[in-house]
Order: sequence, then C-alpha cells, then structure tokens
Amino acid sequence: MVVNFTESERSRIIEMAWEDRTPFEAIESLYGLQEKDVIKIMRRELKRGSFRLWRKRVSGRKTKHRALRPAGVTRGYCPTQYKRQ
Repeated sequence: MVVNFTESERSRIIEMAWEDRTPFEAIESLYGLQEKDVIKIMRRELKRGSFRLWRKRVSGRKTKHRALRPAGVTRGYCPTQYKRQ
C-alpha cells in the first residue's frame, strides 16, 4: 500500500527509515506503511548502491524491529537527535 505522499512526507519516511533507532513500527503508526512498503519506497527513491547499503545495514538490526529490541528500550530516537537551539 504505497500511497501518494507529498515530497515532505516522502522525505520524512526516508529519513526515519535511514535512522538506526527508528523502528519500522514507528513509520507504520505515523504513515500506515508496513516494512515491505517502506522497502519499496526506499528502492524507488534511493540510488541502487545506497539502497543495497541500507538493506544490508537494517536487515535483522535489533533497533529497526521493535520485537527484537531489548525490553528497556522504549524510545525510537537518541535523546540528542532533536536538539533545540
């Protein structure tokens, strides 16, 4: 179910998918996209080499899948990620 997203929404989905600590479930709750849909977007939007590197990095990564995370990890981002100025 890949919906027509605005450029801004697509950019944010790609950013969230690229972040190591943002689980696919967070993207699903915000945008209604399952992991397979995020993969389709990433395949379409990234260069071939960048997509391959991303897939290799996130495949099986504990922080990208909420079910694989340690019980104590409840947030989806690093506390210093969104710094206020």
